[in-house]
Amino acid sequence: MAACSFFSALFIHICLLLGSAFADDPFVNYEFVVSYITASPLGVPQQVIAVNGKFPGPTINVTTNNNVVVNVRNKLDEGLLIHWSGVQQRRSSWQDGVLGTNCPIPPRWNWTYQFQVKDQIGSFFYFPSLNFQRASGGLGSFIINNRPIIPIPFDTPYGDITIVIGDWYTQNHTALRRMLNGGKDLGMPDGVLINGKGPYRYNDTLVPEGIDYETITVEPGRTYRLRVSNVGISTSLNFRIQNHNLLLAETEGSYTVQQNYTSLDIHVGQSYSFLVTMDQNASSDYYIVASARFVNETTWHRVTGVGILHYTNSKGKASGPLPDPPQDQYDRTYSMNQARSIRWNVTASGARPNPQGSFRYGSINVTEVYVLRNVPPVTIDGKQRTTLSGISFVNPSTPIRLADHYKLKGVYKLDFPTRPLAGPPRMETSVINGTYRGFMEVIFQNNDTKVQTYHMSGYAFFVVGMDYGEWTENSRGTYNKWDGIARTTAQVYPGAWTAILISMDNVGVWNLRTDNLDSWYLGQETYVRVVNPEPNNKTEFPMPDNALFCGALGRLQKPQDISFATSMKISRQKWLFGLMMMMMSGLFSMFN
Repeated sequence: MAACSFFSALFIHICLLLGSAFADDPFVNYEFVVSYITASPLGVPQQVIAVNGKFPGPTINVTTNNNVVVNVRNKLDEGLLIHWSGVQQRRSSWQDGVLGTNCPIPPRWNWTYQFQVKDQIGSFFYFPSLNFQRASGGLGSFIINNRPIIPIPFDTPYGDITIVIGDWYTQNHTALRRMLNGGKDLGMPDGVLINGKGPYRYNDTLVPEGIDYETITVEPGRTYRLRVSNVGISTSLNFRIQNHNLLLAETEGSYTVQQNYTSLDIHVGQSYSFLVTMDQNASSDYYIVASARFVNETTWHRVTGVGILHYTNSKGKASGPLPDPPQDQYDRTYSMNQARSIRWNVTASGARPNPQGSFRYGSINVTEVYVLRNVPPVTIDGKQRTTLSGISFVNPSTPIRLADHYKLKGVYKLDFPTRPLAGPPRMETSVINGTYRGFMEVIFQNNDTKVQTYHMSGYAFFVVGMDYGEWTENSRGTYNKWDGIARTTAQVYPGAWTAILISMDNVGVWNLRTDNLDSWYLGQETYVRVVNPEPNNKTEFPMPDNALFCGALGRLQKPQDISFATSMKISRQKWLFGLMMMMMSGLFSMFN
């Protein structure tokens, strides 16, 4: 009887412990079926990439520290990887969904991503990272909400609205890819989409009949949170809503000092949250506009994206001219000054209860410095390529992270230069050797003629400075060492530089790239490898059981068992119950 009482008490204790663990970090499951569909966002039927039959795909909506499980079934005719742009994948670069860390998911295969959105909040998006596929869709918003115990630094909005904007071509990604491979520029896009839809017919000459446009319906007097991401190919867009102020509140996981803007430039790959109060008289609907920046307005105005903000008590349709874009054709500092005005809210809590400003990045000594320069496309070995510091990155057939795990030699070189090469450009698999727990300063020098945005996986970095001209050692005197915004994607204006600081505390292999899709596709990227040198360290999760193999390790890949792949998303309750049964079985054996 005593033994039975002991095991009963132990059983209850284990149940409570495991149940508590489950309650703290719940699992959230998603099923993604990625396939081609025919759609006509600009009135021309074309092949687009849909997720679960939708374009754009469904929004992933989770909470800080949730364990996210996404089972992806690839119904395309080519390999697929989904990248979770801005999700830091703490200790788990295996789940990042780029070629440096993952083998592609073959056609007709499943693969299950499983990762924790550890100590993160904010507005992000996901997209297919291979073969220029993002130009055909396959993307959607990714929201990470605060835990209830952590307050947000503003009143709870009445509603949460996600908006994806981006330039768009009526040719699919395979046709655009052929153009780039053939050394041609993509030219002016055919339009700008808002939530996968074309423009409202605000102008009978510029916009043909029959195009489906986005309508966002709101209640008068209410304040909404609008999460806006530029998911396009290479065009910076100015976002604005007729007669409404945009109160900036968050960008890519950081709460900002709240400031009103009548419009904001959103560059490729960037995401923002605005608080918008519906305070107009609703005499008519209002225009939502996303228009190209730093281009010839006369030529480009036909590609402007236009949606409709509709009050439930609206008395008529939107009409008349669109709200004006910034009038800065002869003032190249306007957009940069706007970017500089975006500051970190150092008193607000982020994903944790401590204020964002409790990490005093300005007082940390820099341990390594990299100056990365890009230039217009160049010809290397007869092919048009883009470069970073004179190197055009070549993705290896065996992912870098996989090669490290199996100690393969010759897959890549840890020799990326700290300063731009002086000699002719070359094609290499050259990687930055990051120092674990170091503090890296990176200066992006844009010697091209268009805006570039740079993204780094695995981290939020501090944007501490930007200016026109060439960066020098003296430029550090202009750095913001107190409340520079922490984000994942920063713009670099043509003929200018942007400086960032990165606290290298996340072990793994992390993609550092331009988010301009054409430049990225042609080689403007590298990886930062961060290894903990301590023996028997526990700073990275083990390789997942369902890891795919390719390249030099392709022989290790077994034919996929679809039922096994699907079962990877088994609920945590079942896993915990199984673990509990194993523990109980072992204990019973000890006492018998």
